[in-house]
Amino acid sequence: MAQNFRQSEILKLARDQGKVVVEDLAGHFAVTLQTIRRDLTELCDAGQMTRVYGGAIMSSGVVNIGYEERRALNADEKDRIGRLCAEMIPHEASLFLNIGTSTEAVARALLGHRNLLVVTNNLNVANILAANQSAEVIVAGGVLRRADAGLVGDVTLDMVRHFKVDYAVIGTSGLDEEGDLLDFDFREVRVSQAIIKQARRTFLVADRSKFHRSAPVRIASLAEVDVFFTDAAPPEPVQALCRGWGTEIAVVG
Repeated sequence: MAQNFRQSEILKLARDQGKVVVEDLAGHFAVTLQTIRRDLTELCDAGQMTRVYGGAIMSSGVVNIGYEERRALNADEKDRIGRLCAEMIPHEASLFLNIGTSTEAVARALLGHRNLLVVTNNLNVANILAANQSAEVIVAGGVLRRADAGLVGDVTLDMVRHFKVDYAVIGTSGLDEEGDLLDFDFREVRVSQAIIKQARRTFLVADRSKFHRSAPVRIASLAEVDVFFTDAAPPEPVQALCRGWGTEIAVVG
């Protein structure tokens, strides 16, 4: 598909923001709503975007977007989510932190906590918490995934099963309206499932861009999550499920 300049800019905005809205794009480019809808239709027909209510998002397919792009996406929101989650974790706690840019935000927010024991399969998290002199950091070894410094595989899985911690803090690549947490790498998902099983409480950290993303591998249900930390209220069907399951939704101000 040959893109015009406006469509190329729409793709860039979608990568930066996670979602683009028809009305916002029309104002940004000073064109009609019909023109924007036509642009989005062409981008979606070409498989580059997926339509959602009011706009469109980048197509997820079966491959995650690049790690640096994920790190930049909604970075301020992730930092606020990380701080809110960290407020719920007391000093002298034990916890798992898995792979993801949102869990890295939690790690940064934990730098002032005292006497933590942190188990992680995320080398970025380990490097962040190395600055906390009172935190004991245990890296669950395994196969290095160079794209995001994550450790996955059977060795990681076996090590995680040696621990029983107070909190699991996990991220997700997508969240569907059935309340399922989704990801792309089956090896990573197996580790996340073990982390949930070996924790007394489970916290999910995920910004609003995950509400409209799909991925092929199921991690768990929100029914298995104690508190879901996010930056916007999820779709009403998800809220209704959480009420029924007793899953708390904590939205940053």
